[in-house]
Amino acid sequence: MPGTKRENIRLGKKVKVVQKQDQRSGKLTEGVVSAILTNTAVHPHGIKVRLENGIVGRVKEILS
Repeated sequence: MPGTKRENIRLGKKVKVVQKQDQRSGKLTEGVVSAILTNTAVHPHGIKVRLENGIVGRVKEILS
């Protein structure tokens, strides 16, 4: 499931995000959502979230 719609992302969900410095390489980081930072309903590059370990990135995949 793509992470471009805010309604698909909930706190506590496991996701894969791309961090700002990894956008060129496309390296994904896995984690659990602790905060949703994007206010709009849809974002073409993915909804920005903060993971439980403090990493901030845009959601590329929703795992569970």
